[in-house]
Amino acid sequence: METQIHGHDVLDFMIASGVNYTRATLVQAMQAQFGPDARYHTCSADGMDADQLIDFLASRGKFRGSEAGFTVATENVCQH
Repeated sequence: METQIHGHDVLDFMIASGVNYTRATLVQAMQAQFGPDARYHTCSADGMDADQLIDFLASRGKFRGSEAGFTVATENVCQH
């Protein structure tokens, strides 16, 4: 069964972990935390896999850093 996870849950998970991620390590962490078949959604998009969610969040300025290591840009996370 497919699990639907909100993007905010991924951002909260990243913040709580305190880890700097690369794309590969974030995908691995998301699969470990939410399951390999999880699909992701936000307030404006749905049906995304882990890579698509990462692209979506990055395009909206939700990450700080580079592909070599990034964290959540908490100042750019909406609080709803």
